[in-house]
Amino acid sequence: MAEHAGSPHHDEVAHETSDVNIRAILSFGAGLIVLAAIVYFVVWLLFGYFTRREDRASGQRSYPLAAGQEDRLPPEPRLQTNPKQDLRDLRTAEDEQLKSYGWVDRNGGVVRIPIDEAMKLTLQRGLPARQSTEAQVVK
Repeated sequence: MAEHAGSPHHDEVAHETSDVNIRAILSFGAGLIVLAAIVYFVVWLLFGYFTRREDRASGQRSYPLAAGQEDRLPPEPRLQTNPKQDLRDLRTAEDEQLKSYGWVDRNGGVVRIPIDEAMKLTLQRGLPARQSTEAQVVK
């Protein structure tokens, strides 16, 4: 066994130099990268062309059935344009009803009173209770 530069050399143990062509693998990888860049550039140009064509066509296209109906509202139900404000308005209206007096049914004599007043009256008067049917059976 001969030694080269401080490491042992074994004639029967060696790596294959003919199985893998590193230059071909690196060339193939570089070719893939170049091809991907070319495809990206072609697709970018194609989308630019489609965008310009659509912009030109949209200015020329007209809808004769829609002429004169720009101010027409769509049928109900319509989408909310500002749902947060709509919810605030609803809650404000509900709070006003809970805190105010008003008629529910004037002919029937049903009124609405503030909820705080209703709670105080319920504490003063108590809740109505039914007669127990068991107490009547035992007697």
